[in-house]
Amino acid sequence: MQPKGGEMKQELKRACALALSATLVLPCAAVHGSEATAKQTGLAPTRASSQPVGIVHKTLELRASYEDFTRSFEAILGRYDPAGTASLASDPRAAEANIARMEGEQGLMIFAVQNHGALFALVGSHRKARRYHVGNPRIALQMTSLDIRAGLYAPLSVLVYESEPGVVKVDFDQPSTLFGQFGNPGVTAIALELDRKLENVIERARSLAASQ
Repeated sequence: MQPKGGEMKQELKRACALALSATLVLPCAAVHGSEATAKQTGLAPTRASSQPVGIVHKTLELRASYEDFTRSFEAILGRYDPAGTASLASDPRAAEANIARMEGEQGLMIFAVQNHGALFALVGSHRKARRYHVGNPRIALQMTSLDIRAGLYAPLSVLVYESEPGVVKVDFDQPSTLFGQFGNPGVTAIALELDRKLENVIERARSLAASQ
C-alpha cells in the first residue's frame, strides 16, 4: 500500500534530518579522529620556548706569526681519539683512563679542526683561519650530569686567524657566559674554571710562539 500524502511528507522530513545530521557528525568525527591519530603517532603540537641570553664574546689580539701560534696551540693540547672511548659501555674505567691520557695542558684536548681559511680558494683568495673544537669529555660530564643542556656547548669553539702579518686573533665565547645561562651554580662554577683554563692555554701558546 502506498503511503498517504501526510505520511510521505513526514518520511521526507526524517530523511532530510538524517542527511543533515550525517553532514555535521562525519566531519566532526574526522577531526577528532585526526587528533587521536596525531597523539598516537607523536605528531601532536609540542611546547616551545625561547629567551634572549647574554653571551660575552672575547677577541684576543696577539703579536705572533699565525704558523708559530697554531703549531704551539696544537702541540700543547691533547687530541681526542674516538677509539679510546669505544669501551665506554663495556669498560667505562678503561675508557676514562684513555681519556685522561688524551689530555694536554690544562686538561684540554682538540676534538676537531676546521680549516676555514682554505675555503677562500673557492673565490680565488687566501686566508689563514682555523676553527678548533676544544674540551674534555670528563669536564663535559661534570656539567651535563648537573644539567644535560650543557652538552650544547661542549666542546668549545675557538677561532684562530691572521688579521695582518705577524698578528693573530683568537675569538671565542666566554665559557662561563655560555654555560651560565642555565642558572645552575654547579655548572657555572665549572665553566668559570674553563674560562681560566682556555685563556691559560692561549697565553702559553703565545709565549711559545714568541720564543720561536
